Amino acid sequence: MAARSSSSSSYDVYLSFSDSDTRFGFTSYLYKALSDKGILTFIDKRELHKGSEITPSLLKAIENSRTAIIVLSENFASSSFCLDELAYIIERGTAKGLLVLPVFYYVDPSDVRHQRGTYGEAFAKHEERFKDNREKLQKWRNALQQAANFSGYHVQHSGYEHDFIEKIAEDISSRISRFPLRVANYPVGLDSRLQQVCSLLDVGSDDSVLMVGIWGMGGIGKTTLARAVHNLIADQFESLCFLDGVSEISRRNGVMHLQEKLLFHIAGNKDIHLESVGEGVSAIKHTFHEKKVLLILDDVDRLQQLEALVGGPNWFGLGSRVIITTRDRHLLAVHGVERIYKAEELNNTEALELLRWNAFRYGNVNPSYTKVLNEAVTYSSGLPLALEVIGSNLFGKSVEEWRYALDRLKRIPHNEIHNILKVNYDDLEKDEQRVFLDIACCFKGYDLAEVQDILCAHHGYNVKHHIGVLIEKSLLNVSSEGKVTLHPLIEDMGKDIVRQESLREPGKRSRLWLPEDLVHVLEENMGTGKTEILHLDFPLNKEVKWDGNAFKKMKNLRTLIIKKCHFSKAPIHLPNSLRVLEWWKYPSEELPSDFHAKELSIWKPTELLKRVPDVPRNYVRVSPLKLHILQRVLLGKKTWKPIELLKDLLESIPEVLQTSQGVPQITLQTSEMFFQAETLWRPIGLLQTSQNIPGNFLTSQEFPQVMLQTSQRVFQAQTGWRFVGLLQSVPGVLPISLRDSQVMLQPALRAKMGWRLVGLASSLVGLLCHALSPSFKRLIGRWNLFKLLLYCVFSVVVCTTVLFAKQLSLLRQQGQLQSYVLFVVLMIISVYSFLYDKAVDGKPEIKSLVANAAFALVSLSLSKLIKSGYEIGMFAYFLGCFTVQLVTINWVLILVAIIFGCPLVVMHSSSDFPTR
Repeated sequence: MAARSSSSSSYDVYLSFSDSDTRFGFTSYLYKALSDKGILTFIDKRELHKGSEITPSLLKAIENSRTAIIVLSENFASSSFCLDELAYIIERGTAKGLLVLPVFYYVDPSDVRHQRGTYGEAFAKHEERFKDNREKLQKWRNALQQAANFSGYHVQHSGYEHDFIEKIAEDISSRISRFPLRVANYPVGLDSRLQQVCSLLDVGSDDSVLMVGIWGMGGIGKTTLARAVHNLIADQFESLCFLDGVSEISRRNGVMHLQEKLLFHIAGNKDIHLESVGEGVSAIKHTFHEKKVLLILDDVDRLQQLEALVGGPNWFGLGSRVIITTRDRHLLAVHGVERIYKAEELNNTEALELLRWNAFRYGNVNPSYTKVLNEAVTYSSGLPLALEVIGSNLFGKSVEEWRYALDRLKRIPHNEIHNILKVNYDDLEKDEQRVFLDIACCFKGYDLAEVQDILCAHHGYNVKHHIGVLIEKSLLNVSSEGKVTLHPLIEDMGKDIVRQESLREPGKRSRLWLPEDLVHVLEENMGTGKTEILHLDFPLNKEVKWDGNAFKKMKNLRTLIIKKCHFSKAPIHLPNSLRVLEWWKYPSEELPSDFHAKELSIWKPTELLKRVPDVPRNYVRVSPLKLHILQRVLLGKKTWKPIELLKDLLESIPEVLQTSQGVPQITLQTSEMFFQAETLWRPIGLLQTSQNIPGNFLTSQEFPQVMLQTSQRVFQAQTGWRFVGLLQSVPGVLPISLRDSQVMLQPALRAKMGWRLVGLASSLVGLLCHALSPSFKRLIGRWNLFKLLLYCVFSVVVCTTVLFAKQLSLLRQQGQLQSYVLFVVLMIISVYSFLYDKAVDGKPEIKSLVANAAFALVSLSLSKLIKSGYEIGMFAYFLGCFTVQLVTINWVLILVAIIFGCPLVVMHSSSDFPTR
């Protein structure tokens, strides 16, 4: 492999030192101690090479070494040769994982780091000598600073040199005795991936503990990459542990066994026996909290595994690194792992190289294999596992055998590949499995929003969460264009699961999508009640010749989508269980007479239909804001024109249109130009689209007409609404009071925004005064970060309620309850402030008084915005508190309360609508 590992290194140790200081003393003794332990050590035996350039042989020796020991002595910085050598070692250490161990030989590390003492004197001379090469000087300074930051050894007068030498030799011996992990028979494309992971690991930094996740689908090479990273950086850590197959060991032997295995690898205790997972957690924290360790957890699939093995960064010593490989990104997010590398498939060049090696080893490849090799690469879609399995199984086979094997793989996935990919599927909940199979079989390539709508209607519940889980578990992807995609082998795995439901009888499968299976089921009337989705999107050259009865047996069919297919006749029967119906070029002008769309939620009708089926009242049960059936509005007798009228009609209903007493019908013409962006009027949601579509709806030649029910009170001038001339195209049907009204919409909107700003400003003042008041400090105690954060969140919720509250959103019981709870908390705090101030000072504190006045203004603004009912009580309470506090200070201040309160009472009572 291209990356350097212990197996490809020529030397265990490279010694860097100053000739004049330590060659015949400390360094020579260190060299002998290392050699005596069998440690292959490189030492430059040339003497007095001061000022000379580093030779290529020295550079090669540095590159081919596992460890570099730098003896930083008193005169080390005086030699430009030593500084150049140091800079190159630091550079290679960062790029190639070379372990750098500094030895501070009777020098202070801070003098090295900041170039003081003899190091400062040396650099003063270098400044003069290299005044025209500032870049070199800065490079030397950076190298010294980084070297001083590495963990190393400090030789001082307080100990014997031979003790330091023995310790260094022992440490090096323990590091190089580690055996590299087996990566792969023929690693391909590792270099670039290694660099990306190493950049996330930031191995050169010892001031923190980092956790890095490697996330991707099964068989994509996560373990291979983790092993390669281990071999590259292992020498830089005191202790190592690579826990392979965490998920399997955990299922078979439990998490406690993993804890014992981890402690054995790090502490070397073979006899350790834990009584509980909690004891294991304590033992791991106690053992590792001062060690610089490299810990790799491979194939994690449960949060409990992470909590028991790597609970948090504070479990490990500074400089430690934890690598976690998993198929589930959500696990990493929940555990707080922010640095995540997404494992990518091999590109075509890499995939072909890996396939050729597995299929032909080092032999020459006959050109006749070119086509089948490319087909195999396409089928594998860059998945290393598939390339290795296919290449190994077809080793030494003929071209014909290759073709046969590839054809069979396209129909029936290979067991080894299938079983590895199926692990994540087996880990899903039942509902998530159903959604995955739906998409794998029928909806790959669809827009994400369309898939969510269809499956929401099909299953009867929102599937957005399930799709998110599938993405996190590497089973689905969403392209930059918003399309739902799957890896081809994962798609094949899903289809094979459905195929296994009935190998010989397609009609007994839950989903039908293959044209040949569908034609067989429809022409032979082989349908059953087990089929829930029928999806045909394939251009067949021949006509489907059937008798129209095939759907009669499919009593549980929920989704029927047929595209690009011709039928000899129309269906005689359609299941009433249908929730999604889309049929291009439907072979008739009418749907079956016995078809009742009582469950239908999404219908995309054909242009040939004359009769619109009755739509049930619960039509919008799945998507309340989207009436899919009327996204197509009839123009003429046989032409449907898709426009987005009704989606806009129901999204935003103004407050003044909520109360309906008498409900006269008004016919409005709804051309496309009527619903342009400048439309400021959104009619109420009492559309008569659920049952009766008037006759003129089907016969209009120019513009369709939509029936709206609305309240007579809408057209009264005091409502503050005018429909900005958009309804003037139908003057004959509008009441006189509306046509004569000159009240514009914009002033009403400006007034509402003004009240929102008043409420927001009052909220901020009130919350700030409460926080600063002595009574509130007494209530919560000393401020700390958590309390401050909690109070900020509470304040944001209060301000958000004021700023974005709508009458419509607070008419619901849940919305009322949340708002009541929010402001009851404020009332309780206010009561406590009053009692505390009374008991301590005998009179209210000014900040509590200002807070109550501010909250009175908040309730006033809310009464102008939401009119839900509870704001009346709020207003009376806070205004009353304000008045009582003033009177408690001095009865003359009742005048202030009157001056402040009377205008507020008048404004509060001038609401346009009665509160409930």
